[in-house]
Amino acid sequence: MILKFLPNQHGGSLDMNFNVQKLRQEFPNLNIQVHGMPLVYLDNAATTLKPRCVIDAINAYYVTGVSNVHRGVHFLSEQATAAFEYSRQVVRQFLHARRVEEIIFTKGATEALNLVAQSYGRHFLKKGDEIIISHMEHHSNIVPWQLLCEQIGCVLKVIPINDRGELILEEYLKLLSDKTKLVSLVWVSNSLGTVNPVKAVIEAAHSQGAVVVIDAAQAVTHTMINVQELDCDFLVFSGHKVFGPTGVGVLYGKEKYLSAMPPYQGGGDMIKSVTFAKTTYNDLPYKFEAGTPPIAEVIGLRSALEYFQTHSWESMHQYKQELLDYGTKALLSIDGVRIVGTAKDKTSILSFVVDGIHPHDLGTLVDQEGVAIRTGHHCTQPVMEFFKIPATARASLAFYNTKEELDILVRAINRAKEIFK
Repeated sequence: MILKFLPNQHGGSLDMNFNVQKLRQEFPNLNIQVHGMPLVYLDNAATTLKPRCVIDAINAYYVTGVSNVHRGVHFLSEQATAAFEYSRQVVRQFLHARRVEEIIFTKGATEALNLVAQSYGRHFLKKGDEIIISHMEHHSNIVPWQLLCEQIGCVLKVIPINDRGELILEEYLKLLSDKTKLVSLVWVSNSLGTVNPVKAVIEAAHSQGAVVVIDAAQAVTHTMINVQELDCDFLVFSGHKVFGPTGVGVLYGKEKYLSAMPPYQGGGDMIKSVTFAKTTYNDLPYKFEAGTPPIAEVIGLRSALEYFQTHSWESMHQYKQELLDYGTKALLSIDGVRIVGTAKDKTSILSFVVDGIHPHDLGTLVDQEGVAIRTGHHCTQPVMEFFKIPATARASLAFYNTKEELDILVRAINRAKEIFK
């Protein structure tokens, strides 16, 4: 007997005929109402909605097979362990990693970045070594490196951006030197939508002998990822950005680095033996997975990735680009609206400001129309400082959104403007 949460609950084959209305039926949250209005969910860069198959997979684990993993010899534990480790194989295939040992489960992209900073950084970097990040990084890809610099005396360098929200690559190349030991870069900006040329960044860093970390939290739903083709040394993403549950993320790392790194945390399951005199550590990937892992969340992530891959990447990308183009034109048709982030290579994130209305006020008013957008600095305060604004409103799109929903957003903004006259 195999418990229901082990195999793929979604099933089906690759959907080459992209049908958004049919697809929307698979997301229960899209059926709810907010303030008596149908929900228009445009906050996907913060977290994505979950398809029913993900909810069912998590529910099945708790209802029919809850147990801890790796330690038990009874039936439920063996089944939970099989489901957990099968999920690791799905992630490996999703990222096109060489081996499952290169896939570490974490609480999210933030913990994965901290793991690299503290385990790789503190072990291999020294005083005077230089770390390069960019001006458009999420706080989770700034603060861990600042902490590391304070701890061991490294120097943090920042790649500047231009008025369109693009990296200035010539300046990046000037920053690179034999002192550069690590480059950590966001692939897709969560506050601007900019898609960075990560392949070129990686090649340039490697030419100086530097290790490269890629934050793929936003990129994971916008492009196929092949870590071997990219040749990145580390890559991180969060499950909840790719239609999976919160509380789970992934660190990919090249085996040669992970094997040489010391554990990030101590506890159960990351050990081979413990005495008061000495502890020997477990093999990869368990060396970095101390304690009881997020079992249900890992199973849910597996279901999300399998679900996501039943749809054509090309069809999804083309549809979201159509939404981005439509939304851009629709927002710019409103007097007083300015879009922040106009990179030539950009994905489905629309950050904007409206003359005379603070983004927080705008977010509250459009919420009354059932529209969920994000307002604030989006954990990218340096970006806001660069554009000399306190915050933006952000509409971020997924493949279940529609042009009609963008029309509703436009109407809601116009009503907000009327209120503020």
